[in-house]
Amino acid sequence: MEIQRNLYLQKLIACQHDGQIKVITGLRRYRKSFLLFHLFKNYLLENGIDDQQIITFELDQMKDIQYRSPIELSKKIHSIVDNTTQQYYLFIDEVQMSDEVNNPYNPKGKNFFL
Repeated sequence: MEIQRNLYLQKLIACQHDGQIKVITGLRRYRKSFLLFHLFKNYLLENGIDDQQIITFELDQMKDIQYRSPIELSKKIHSIVDNTTQQYYLFIDEVQMSDEVNNPYNPKGKNFFL
């Protein structure tokens, strides 16, 4: 059974061309990745976006572990999008695993539960 997240999907669709970066946040296990990598991606594909225009990285997966480095991630993205006029969609899952991004759940190792 697939749970549709129509409210959140419609919010993404409504602002997809506003030039702003979208950050999807929420509690663990609330299907944020499913919303992005499945529902929104399927919407894009059904509306004429080619699969090659959707760039995905899952920083918690071994296949993408080298892209935890912002330098390597940037090189990879530029190798795909440079010298083209196509519009691309960039999906990055588990960005907090990036080598140079502080963990938003525990910034600078502080203990917030005293």
